[in-house]
Amino acid sequence: MVVAFDEMSATSDGCRPGYEILKRWLDATPPELLATRRAEAELLFRRVGITFNVYGDDAGEERLIPFDIIPRILTGTEWTRLSKGLVQRTKALNAFLADIYSKGEILRAGLVPEDLVYRNPYYRPEMAGLKLAHDIYVMIAGIDIVRVDPDTFYVLEDNARTPSGVSYMLENREVMMRLFPDLFAEHRIAPVENYPDALLATLKSVAPRSAPSDPTVALLTPGPFNSAFYEHSFLADKLGVELVEGRDLLVRDNIVHMRTTEGPKRIDVLYRRLDDDFLDPLTFRPDSILGVPGLMNAYRAGNITLSNAVGTGVADDKAVYSYMPEIVRFYLGEEPILKNVPTWRCREPDSLKYVLEHLDEMVVKEVAGSGGYGMLIGPAADKKTRDEFAAKLKANPDDFIAQPTLALSTSPTFVDAGIAPRHVDLRPFVLTGSDKVRIVPGGLTRVALKEGSLVVNSSQGGGTKDTWVLDA
Repeated sequence: MVVAFDEMSATSDGCRPGYEILKRWLDATPPELLATRRAEAELLFRRVGITFNVYGDDAGEERLIPFDIIPRILTGTEWTRLSKGLVQRTKALNAFLADIYSKGEILRAGLVPEDLVYRNPYYRPEMAGLKLAHDIYVMIAGIDIVRVDPDTFYVLEDNARTPSGVSYMLENREVMMRLFPDLFAEHRIAPVENYPDALLATLKSVAPRSAPSDPTVALLTPGPFNSAFYEHSFLADKLGVELVEGRDLLVRDNIVHMRTTEGPKRIDVLYRRLDDDFLDPLTFRPDSILGVPGLMNAYRAGNITLSNAVGTGVADDKAVYSYMPEIVRFYLGEEPILKNVPTWRCREPDSLKYVLEHLDEMVVKEVAGSGGYGMLIGPAADKKTRDEFAAKLKANPDDFIAQPTLALSTSPTFVDAGIAPRHVDLRPFVLTGSDKVRIVPGGLTRVALKEGSLVVNSSQGGGTKDTWVLDA
């Protein structure tokens, strides 16, 4: 069994760089005080209403995402390397999307199979040939990162549609500053609270060229029954923009307006947290009551910017993910700074054969899956479950990819039994504007609270941590 790399204690003297002060503090802090602080943190989260709506068997139930009070720490040197890789990756993602909706050069070169793009459920033919104002498709990216040793970070997946979780990053920091001011005073921690300003600047920078010098931005939400509605309302408030639903908007002469008590007001940029299918019933699903009739006509006319652009889900696809090293090389002429996890595409007969023979060693995922659903963790599954999954693979191999079971790094976590290592990942948020790329240092660390679990998703029982990037 592979021993996971522990981000605090994986050295001969029991403490890695950046964690020295925290380790001394943890050694000197009684568990009773940590338990008290955890209860206080939960109370703070309940007061401000940080919840997510549950789907599935417990649909409609609102829950707190568990919060761990022990921060995860990255040194300035580690963050510098990570951020360079994140900038490179998002540039390649934007170049790929701009290409597949125009000339399709990477497809003609045979580096990415045409059917993987054109038959992808998230490919939108309505976007073909549509020239975006600044040629930017993914203004807001959430790149999920995992770590396996002191020097190796892998990209687990690219979230290019509507990445969520930034509200938890911001609230986690605020709660930690309130509960542990003494610990903050002993560290030089890069701030994250400027994220709303960075996001607003990014959104305004991608406004249509016909927009005024100070464009009007609004945030489009599906409404209060959406699992991420708290985040939608939180971000609209932090950005100082209107939170709107489809019924609050109308399109007149291919221009999007917001209904107000003073009459219609033009919207230049719509930060939409609504899936493509529901955006415009005249173009996509005709039964959608969440979208705005005529929105795509305004988009085609160049009178509004949608963030993220329509059709970015192709880059979310886990089979497309497997081609990211080639995508980076093709568009940027550079070697990828951040590694991909080795991936077997089950659509390829040799890969399928290998995966079926090694199912007890693999993590198998649906190419269009998310939230930790629809996946098999082979080493943790019993034979019956693996056999059932093997049948799915044989029936629909195109729908799956497989990866080795990585020994994700662990971070000290306060659980009922005390302080114990738990597996973590990291979702930094990369903002791409027409002027520059902005990345707030850190991101959302998600933690698998169950002992031995590798699933960090909140919908599957995971929690979150504050992420500290230490200033040099």
